[in-house]
Amino acid sequence: MPIELTIKRVIKELLEKYNAKPKKYLGQHFILSKNALSKMVAAAEIKKTDTILEIGPGLGTLTRELAKTGAKIIVVEKDSLMVRILSETLFDLKNVKVVRADARHLSPDLWIYETYKSGDKSVKIVANLPYNIATFLIRQWLESENLSALPTGQAGGRQVRPKMMVLMIQKEVARRICAAPPRANLLAMSVQFYAEPKIIGYVPKEMFWPKPKVGAAIIKIVPRKGKMAFFKRSREKQQFFKIMKAGFSQPRKQLAGNLTKKLNVPKENILKVFRNLDISEKIRAENLSLRDWQKLSEKLSTL
Repeated sequence: MPIELTIKRVIKELLEKYNAKPKKYLGQHFILSKNALSKMVAAAEIKKTDTILEIGPGLGTLTRELAKTGAKIIVVEKDSLMVRILSETLFDLKNVKVVRADARHLSPDLWIYETYKSGDKSVKIVANLPYNIATFLIRQWLESENLSALPTGQAGGRQVRPKMMVLMIQKEVARRICAAPPRANLLAMSVQFYAEPKIIGYVPKEMFWPKPKVGAAIIKIVPRKGKMAFFKRSREKQQFFKIMKAGFSQPRKQLAGNLTKKLNVPKENILKVFRNLDISEKIRAENLSLRDWQKLSEKLSTL
């Protein structure tokens, strides 16, 4: 009978058996809440035909819940000792594959292409991400050019992108990602450019062992597609991010000044564009919506 991995005593005994301790530098905080796990699985709307990518499975607590859906589960774990523990906690699961690797150094499109070779049609990323790499990985997954399509001639040209991501991340990071004007920020706009994020629920810090300094949130991120996408050309996308990064370079200062300084464009030209778009001359970057940034990018690219 599988051991119960959401009980603190069981976790400690398992780690002691392997002479292991939670590693702070890897962001290892083990989830104790069955309710949080159920919310994540439900939010991912998993079908048997799905392939689930999980990063940082730790002891395999979330993995076991994901495996109950019958979907194919691929987990990526950096810690070699945790990989040994997973061989015990996941021993009875035939639909789980464990890969020892650092997720930061793997190409997302390669993971996804591997699943498509076997005919899988839906790839989802579901993970309790280590706090120290969560933001990096989210942006990497969303910004990878190759997530939009397979290499020419492979798998009949089918689209290859994660259908959705359901992640447990630091509460404040989740809130920043979902922020809207007048509290927008560069991270929020960058994520929302590629996808629609939504907070599903919160998990108190007491529901982890060791207890982290802050609580977590479950966030669902669904990539944009078709008419919802902002730009299709790479050059337009690069221009958009160049302008937006310039605008947020000093968030507390007025947008016009930031753009003038970072883009090396005369301020009067910037203000002329503002007037044309009915944007206040004194506005700050945090007050613009994605559509505002899109229009601004289009106008400034002609200067």
